[in-house]
Amino acid sequence: MKGMTIKAALFKLRAFIALIFIFSFFAFTADAFLSSTNLIILTKHVAINAILAIGMTFVILTSGIDLSVGSIVGLCGMIAGLLIDKGLVIEFLNVVIYFEIWVIVIISVIVGFIFGCINGFIITRFSVAPFIATLGMLYVARGFALLINDGATFPNLIGKEELNNTGFPLIGSGTFLSLPYTIWVMFILALIAVFLTTRTKFGRHMYAIGGNTKAANLSGVNVNGVTLLTYGLSGFCAGVVGVIVTSQLISSHPATGTTWELNAIAAVVLGGTSLMGGRGSIGGTIIGAFVIGVLSNGMILEGVSSFWQKVIMGSIIVLAVMIDQLQTKFIEKDD
Repeated sequence: MKGMTIKAALFKLRAFIALIFIFSFFAFTADAFLSSTNLIILTKHVAINAILAIGMTFVILTSGIDLSVGSIVGLCGMIAGLLIDKGLVIEFLNVVIYFEIWVIVIISVIVGFIFGCINGFIITRFSVAPFIATLGMLYVARGFALLINDGATFPNLIGKEELNNTGFPLIGSGTFLSLPYTIWVMFILALIAVFLTTRTKFGRHMYAIGGNTKAANLSGVNVNGVTLLTYGLSGFCAGVVGVIVTSQLISSHPATGTTWELNAIAAVVLGGTSLMGGRGSIGGTIIGAFVIGVLSNGMILEGVSSFWQKVIMGSIIVLAVMIDQLQTKFIEKDD
């Protein structure tokens, strides 16, 4: 029994053990790895993927998937760029409205939330498989991102004093207590997500739906409502990332976020969340995002070919899924 307990602990802590091993390896082999500059840059990059992965965790816990988040990142970034560069044009009134930055941020994030809710509505109302619904939304959101400015970039998004819309770059470059705002956003969203998944009825219902949808429905869980909201939260997180990345680049491009959904899914899987739903945690997802970030950063510092980086990263993701399947069999055998 003791051996089984140890085995269960190893399964549960596998992402954390992997992170310690990878971090220690690069700390000894890459000279610049432990420098404060590199660690802050690394964490900023991790934060982007972690925020996306937080939203993805909500979805996967309900046994769903969201392939559209990368495109929603690009769309929300273009919305922010449009509102800063050209404002909101109301043609029939011959009026152009320029908003303050905080309003632009809210609008951009709400767009992400709405597109996520549309995913959830299609999945719940019309019983479309999540893979198909979000794959379609991937193209829809990317198409809208391209249409906003005919495929062109909105450059130099610093705003104008006379329009009272300056300060946007500060979101991506500003710091508080010597840490970039991006890292603080990740930390705050992670805390909120942990609270939602562990201390609320909504969180319990997510796990119930992922564990057994029919049983959850029979026990009185509002399956459609919870599912719709999880996709909305995934879109919200994508909107946050779209604003942050656009601010960091001080420009918006419709191709921003391409394939980022794959990194988010990888972080969730590496963190121990089951693709079958009903099992996982936000903490594990954050650790999974750090595994990906540390590994990528370390390989770059070591001068590993970008081609080999893809091979290694893909192999690790496949290995993580294999371990997840072993954990599932172990749990079933233990029961």
